[in-house]
Amino acid sequence: MSVLSFRRGAVGVGAAAVLAATGTWVMWPAEIDGQLWGEVRPVIEARIAAESRGSGYGESAPALEARWFCHAEVLELEEHGDEVRAGVNTLCVEYGVRGDALVECGAGQYPQVVRLERDDSAAGGYRVVAREEPPDGDGYGRWTESHFGVLTRASLQDRMSSRSLEATARTHFGLPADADIAQC
Repeated sequence: MSVLSFRRGAVGVGAAAVLAATGTWVMWPAEIDGQLWGEVRPVIEARIAAESRGSGYGESAPALEARWFCHAEVLELEEHGDEVRAGVNTLCVEYGVRGDALVECGAGQYPQVVRLERDDSAAGGYRVVAREEPPDGDGYGRWTESHFGVLTRASLQDRMSSRSLEATARTHFGLPADADIAQC
């Protein structure tokens, strides 16, 4: 191998390493501002739960007193002036009550992009101005590719825990912390 070939190879390997490192940096999720997330999370969860109303089986059975409980996990969070873009993974579960048991009537987990604006007159100091979620079926993959980075998309496959939603629902319905969970 000649010295010239070796140099070309070393330059090629070096260039590839720089490109790979740059690509990884660009696709790596940014550090999350915990204080900002603490401010916008309740607003996001309330909006998602409100928009879920009327879409569950349990709501068609008044005796169950069913309602939606939603939890959002932050994937990406960006603030620009008074505007916030939050990429989130959400889990919503419709719970009701039958006797001494919590009843699960429906559930769904899906990613969303929520845009908020600071609004001192709104509950929580922010208001949701736009919310996007992927379509069902074929368009799901294209939507997530266009809205989230590679590493963030990989985390969308992780199943979210419903434990905190179960606890919140038990408290809401006045059930003991160890009340059974049944299906609708």
